[in-house]
Amino acid sequence: MENLRRLREAAGLTQIELSARVGVTQAALSMWELGTAVPSLPNTVRLADALDTSIDELLGRKQAGL
Repeated sequence: MENLRRLREAAGLTQIELSARVGVTQAALSMWELGTAVPSLPNTVRLADALDTSIDELLGRKQAGL
């Protein structure tokens, strides 16, 4: 989750606030930010929705040709 921490901070959310919105523990969110664990697809969708961003942006995926 290359951009998770940056996007969370840009949204003005703490780990506790974002984890509550997604429905996971703060510990899980911390592991995702550190790269020691990867969220499931449903949780990735919830993260993108909670951060009002795309899954591509969340994952740090670049669009071809841009």
